[in-house]
Amino acid sequence: MASAKQINDLTQCPVCAEVYTDPRLLPCAHTFCFKCIEAWSNDKQPGDKLSSPLCRKQFTMSTKRVSDLPKNFFVTNLLQMKNLSSVESKTNCCEACSGDENESEVRNVASVYCAECQMRLCQICERGHKAIKLTRSHELVEIISTHQQSMPLSYCDNDKIDDFRKQMTSDVDSIAAGVVKCRELLESLEQEKSDFGEQVVKAGIEIGEKAEQLKQMIDVHKEKLMNELTSMKQKRMEKIQSVSEEIERQLLLMESYNKYVDEVREKGTACDIAREASGLHDTAEGLLM
Repeated sequence: MASAKQINDLTQCPVCAEVYTDPRLLPCAHTFCFKCIEAWSNDKQPGDKLSSPLCRKQFTMSTKRVSDLPKNFFVTNLLQMKNLSSVESKTNCCEACSGDENESEVRNVASVYCAECQMRLCQICERGHKAIKLTRSHELVEIISTHQQSMPLSYCDNDKIDDFRKQMTSDVDSIAAGVVKCRELLESLEQEKSDFGEQVVKAGIEIGEKAEQLKQMIDVHKEKLMNELTSMKQKRMEKIQSVSEEIERQLLLMESYNKYVDEVREKGTACDIAREASGLHDTAEGLLM
């Protein structure tokens, strides 16, 4: 059985250092009062990261902020056990309609305990509690009388405990097998990650080699085309130069011809012109060809 100190430690919020009120469970497995975690996340918006006040592990805020965080029913049950086992709970007095305990008036006997309000209620106040919209969803637990609490466990209860222990052992074995399976899956994923990384590196090397080969082929083809272009240019330029020289020579002959003909016409006698005319005409036709 847990000691009173252990129960007190388990039912105390690490933020407000008070007994839990509506304990909520974070993804990191730490528990806090709903009001404490709501105040902690007051400046956060849906989709923001929120860190645990205790371990600082982060989780993403949902669209409902912290209202959809699951309740810690284990802590809730501890709170119920703590309150039902206290001296006050054994008096079974309704805390909603009864007066001061020092007064002599008759107090109504409590029949249920509200885990969220942390208050004992009689049957009349229980009906009112269920009728109010704000509190109708609260969890109400039947209060066991002092006589019922003092009754020893029967052999049937001991048998059930043995069954529970066997069930717990079976559950632990199943979870252990699940842990092994999860670890195997993680190892498989790590191996797949490693293999895929090696494949990516290998593919990158092959791409680089192929690209280098294509580059070399392009360079060789480029050099061949450039050499052909240079040779073509050289031949063409030589031909143009040859034709140019021939034209210049022809031009020189034509200019010399014209000059000579002009001198014959101006300075030659009639006999000179008659004698030269036929030869000059043949020379002119040859130049024009």
